[in-house]
Amino acid sequence: MTSSTSSDAPSPEGPPAEGRRAEAPRRLVYGRRIGHRLRPGRKRLLEELLPELAIRLPESGALDPRALFARPVAGVRLEIGFGAGEHLEAEAAAHPELGFIGVEPYLGGVARLLSGIAERGLDNVRILVDDARLLLPRLPDASIRRIDVLFPDPWPKKRHHKRRLVNRETVAEFARVLEPGGELRLATDDASYARWMLAALLAEPRLAWCAERAADWRTPWPDRPRTRYEEKALRAGRRPVYLRFSRRAEG
Repeated sequence: MTSSTSSDAPSPEGPPAEGRRAEAPRRLVYGRRIGHRLRPGRKRLLEELLPELAIRLPESGALDPRALFARPVAGVRLEIGFGAGEHLEAEAAAHPELGFIGVEPYLGGVARLLSGIAERGLDNVRILVDDARLLLPRLPDASIRRIDVLFPDPWPKKRHHKRRLVNRETVAEFARVLEPGGELRLATDDASYARWMLAALLAEPRLAWCAERAADWRTPWPDRPRTRYEEKALRAGRRPVYLRFSRRAEG
């Protein structure tokens, strides 16, 4: 995507905070949940491995993320909308001391991640095949070390903006569940969504933007693999925006 300015941060814009009503979480997944026909091996993984790793949300009360794993973990990270799962798989393999929760409603991507988990023998990944907005209210305060939201659907048409995952309500939940000093990472190749995200993030007083110069949001983070969607965006000449925010110790 092309940046909106040559030297300044993406200008904030987004939905107003006024006039909002608290509503019970509900599924907001649009489109098909199954894409192309699955290979027999991946279909078998959905039938046999997924039940062992799938997160079942409680009807009420909190979900302790550390209790999801069979062995003690030093912390838990959350990736929302993991797509084909290559980023989540690589991070889980690189950090066996941590637990990883991946959220993705589309079964093709879940099956691809399960294939990688099986090949690498990973035991530190759990999966929610549903809407992340159902999980967030169930997580305790300060229970997640890092949240990754990488290249979510931008829903570019104005009438579809209400479908965007990142908004002031979800950002408030991100801030609540992050540990003090925990990190929130977001990336998009859509200029409008970048401004929308930034507006929501800067409106949240519990989060601090880690950027000090333009290169900080224009340059990919060096300590992570690229996703296939990111590679596609770069090949097409779109310039992604990379946003890092940290959870303030106070507040």
